[in-house]
Amino acid sequence: MNAPFTLRPYQQEAVDATLRHFRKSDDSAVIVLPTGAGKSLVIAELARLARRRILVLTHVKELVEQNHAKYESYGLTGSIFAAGLKRKENRHQVTFASVQSVSANLDQFRDEYSLVIIDECHRVSGDDTSQYQRIIELLRQQNDSLKVLGLTATPYRLAMGWIYRYHYRGFVRGEQDKPFQHCIYELPLSYMINRGYLTRPELVNAAVAQYDFSALPQDRFGEYAEKDVNQLLSKHKRVTRAIVEQVMELAAERQGVMVFAATVNHAREITGYLPEHQTALVTGATDLKDRDLLIQRFKQWQLKYLVNVSVLTTGFDAPHVDFIAILRPTQSVSLYQQIVGRGLRLDEGKQDCLVIDYAGNSVNLHHPEVGEPKPNPDSEPVQVFCPGCGFANIFWGKTDGEGHVIEHYGRRCQGLLEPAEAEAPAVRKGRPQQCDYRFRFKECPHCGGENDIAARNCHQCHKAIIDPDDQLRDALKLKDAMVIRCAGISLVASGSKLRITYHGEDGEALSESFDFSKPGQRTVFNRLFGRRFANGQAPKAFSSADEVLELEALLPAPDFVIARKQKHYWQVQERVFDYQGSFRKAY
Repeated sequence: MNAPFTLRPYQQEAVDATLRHFRKSDDSAVIVLPTGAGKSLVIAELARLARRRILVLTHVKELVEQNHAKYESYGLTGSIFAAGLKRKENRHQVTFASVQSVSANLDQFRDEYSLVIIDECHRVSGDDTSQYQRIIELLRQQNDSLKVLGLTATPYRLAMGWIYRYHYRGFVRGEQDKPFQHCIYELPLSYMINRGYLTRPELVNAAVAQYDFSALPQDRFGEYAEKDVNQLLSKHKRVTRAIVEQVMELAAERQGVMVFAATVNHAREITGYLPEHQTALVTGATDLKDRDLLIQRFKQWQLKYLVNVSVLTTGFDAPHVDFIAILRPTQSVSLYQQIVGRGLRLDEGKQDCLVIDYAGNSVNLHHPEVGEPKPNPDSEPVQVFCPGCGFANIFWGKTDGEGHVIEHYGRRCQGLLEPAEAEAPAVRKGRPQQCDYRFRFKECPHCGGENDIAARNCHQCHKAIIDPDDQLRDALKLKDAMVIRCAGISLVASGSKLRITYHGEDGEALSESFDFSKPGQRTVFNRLFGRRFANGQAPKAFSSADEVLELEALLPAPDFVIARKQKHYWQVQERVFDYQGSFRKAY
């Protein structure tokens, strides 16, 4: 069967990357393609090439229908299993289904499937009891080498960060388990725009008053309670009116306007200010028949304004949309990109898509900040080279006036190391390993192994590591112990000896000396301070006290110092670096 479409080069690359990956591995994989890049064509081509049964899952009926239509355009027949489309068939080789319908009818999916494809796979959580995971688990019982492929434009989730662990360009997205193992192909949004595959977004700062949601409390996912948002918005009706007036003014030269509201009450208020005969309001409570009718009228240009609350961010395709007005707050990079993506499809005569954010969402559309939350407001992304493998990491950090990194918050190198070419073939086929260099670490007292600063057990010898909170708590109970929160250190050199004074935040001080003429003391100093030199970016083995003194500014200070009382002095016993616990960290 000849394909009715000629795949674009990047679509063919995504298909080829999938075939290469699953020929050598059963690990789950993700393809990242921007909204409008034609994920349904990639799915159709993969389904066409398949020789065994495939299940294509997604969360809305519109995408089930769209993916099924692309597949059948090849002259092939596929099943649809989706209650929303009033069809529940799975007799053909390829079944396009809604995750809700399959999850509710698991007994009908006991055949052996070779591949599960999940569209909009950023919706897959790590929870074993989620609908997606229950389906995958059932199918794995029939086929333990089941392949799982996800496609998304936005490979991240609130409170999780990236949804995959390893990237094919040779870096790691975190040490925790993720719903997917590998990202095997990724195309940046800028590539699509620069080559004319997508419309250019015209990002404009609002010229009128904006809402300020910054004072509202957020839940653990970074979102806001509806009652809090409604309460704030009720005090700013003039702001809403002014915003809508500006939207109408700017929309004079535009074809289709989508307005994203914060709550249902907010959406109704916005709709009330817009011209009635040109406006539709769609919410989660809108009757499905009414919703389909309103959306059709909007797509046919009978309506100019489409106001919605959280229902048209995925699976909605109206290429003529050339104005996106964002009046809702979100901390979700994924949601923000999905919203903007509604206006980036190409259409005849469409030059660009105007995007105005009235809610103060600070999301960089092309380079979203995903993963670890910002440690503090003045942090910025900084490049930090790994002394172990040379990988250029991007961490949160701070720079001086000349752009040099003076501080960063990275813990472990994100570089991926391929198994050495010289190793045995069986090893070469193994999974790439994350570089084990740690910029911040907790040393195991039993074997000396370096562990993550939050580790409870050593990853090398597996013995328990003393928790810093327990150390501090135990020391504070002792009458002959002294604990200081260290605000900084000062050094004095005298011949081969180096004296370090730890200055406490409340004016206290503790001191200790290292004699560099003695190999044992030199080794201890370098293990404590030399290994952590310059935030772990440039570990050094110091050979003299004078050498340390010359580079004093780059020497790390511990967060806490614990000493015990001897007859006439305090003897330093523990230095706690990179403290993350409940006791207050040093200023």
